[in-house]
Amino acid sequence: MTGFLFELSFFLAAPVWLLMIFAPGWRWTERLAASPLTVIPILAVYLALAIPVLPELWAAVSSPDIDTFRELMALANGAGAVWAQVIAWDLLLGQWMYREARRLGLSPLLMGPLLILTILLSPLGLLVFLGLRAVKKPVPVPA
Repeated sequence: MTGFLFELSFFLAAPVWLLMIFAPGWRWTERLAASPLTVIPILAVYLALAIPVLPELWAAVSSPDIDTFRELMALANGAGAVWAQVIAWDLLLGQWMYREARRLGLSPLLMGPLLILTILLSPLGLLVFLGLRAVKKPVPVPA
């Protein structure tokens, strides 16, 4: 069951990512990307994985050290819970990047690969995006 939930967390996020990458101008993509509720199903998976290892999870976050975290990650549910958390936060980050890119008028041809980079290595994707954002002026919205 843990393996299924681990995989499910990504598959729940994938449709939103696919829309932001391949249908960035579609109005339903914009509406979906504007909603933080997209992560609710992923957070449900997180809870299903985290609750059985709550004492170990609490120990790892309340008094963090590398050995306690390593012990949590050695548990299938612990690793799965951390993965679901990463998937949820990455999705929220991707949604923010998508909306900011639209506001700034960044090309979908630029943002598609950048969103893929963010799916795979979100810290690098965020750094590249923040660099682009720093040099790009917002596109004026007609009144």
